[in-house]
Amino acid sequence: MRREIDMEPSQPPARGTLGAMPPTNTTAYARHSAVLTVFDHLAARVTRWTGSPLAFALALASVVLWAASGHFFRYSENWQLVVNTGTTVVTFLMVFLMQQSHNKDSIALHLKLDELIAASKQASNRMVGIEDLDEQDLRDVAEFYVRLAERAKRGECGKERHSIDEEGMPTDGGPR
Repeated sequence: MRREIDMEPSQPPARGTLGAMPPTNTTAYARHSAVLTVFDHLAARVTRWTGSPLAFALALASVVLWAASGHFFRYSENWQLVVNTGTTVVTFLMVFLMQQSHNKDSIALHLKLDELIAASKQASNRMVGIEDLDEQDLRDVAEFYVRLAERAKRGECGKERHSIDEEGMPTDGGPR
């Protein structure tokens, strides 16, 4: 079931960005194809299964069987090549499946945090979606919280509530 999210319309991907993912704070991100849905479900199932004790036991048994068979194959290069090729292929494929699951979990976490920020009267709604800022801008925002922590250690702010709105977002040229 597709759910429309009430946000600003997204820009189409630029030319030459075939398959580029839209920013997470746009409606285009919420829309996806059946292929992406199938891949998402496959990735979730495979990563859950490979993290299970049964999967570990099967992998361990495979390594033990391979090691035990080495004597029969005189520990030849072909015998070594079998395990090297097998582990390389499995690792290569698992990286993509695990990254898909990580991306989905990360986006879900950001959306949950965005909801908490948007629901709090004291929090700055300008913090919603900051994961799309570049790294230097994120470092600049983090500096605000470092300064806030230093003020708290000195006893200057106690249990008061503070927001990034007080000093302005470093990315918009506000006061520092």
